[in-house]
Amino acid sequence: MSVSEIFEIPKFYYFESGNDFSGSKDDFSYKIHNGDVLKCLTWHGRLCSMKAEIENEAEFERSQEGFDAMIKWLEDKYKEGKS
Repeated sequence: MSVSEIFEIPKFYYFESGNDFSGSKDDFSYKIHNGDVLKCLTWHGRLCSMKAEIENEAEFERSQEGFDAMIKWLEDKYKEGKS
């Protein structure tokens, strides 16, 4: 079960294990880098994050609370592009 109403993102445990994650919905793409913090990048298009023009970038505390805030931020960025 995904933690997002919009995206198929695994639970925080996946990130606690040190994994990065990327995905897309429609033309909206995102990548979550896992390090000292969770860093989330967003862009439009099918290019990989290294070749795409990153439109939004934010860092969140690597905790359940930070993860929840990141999911909300990511969903808000997606919805902004839909309005």
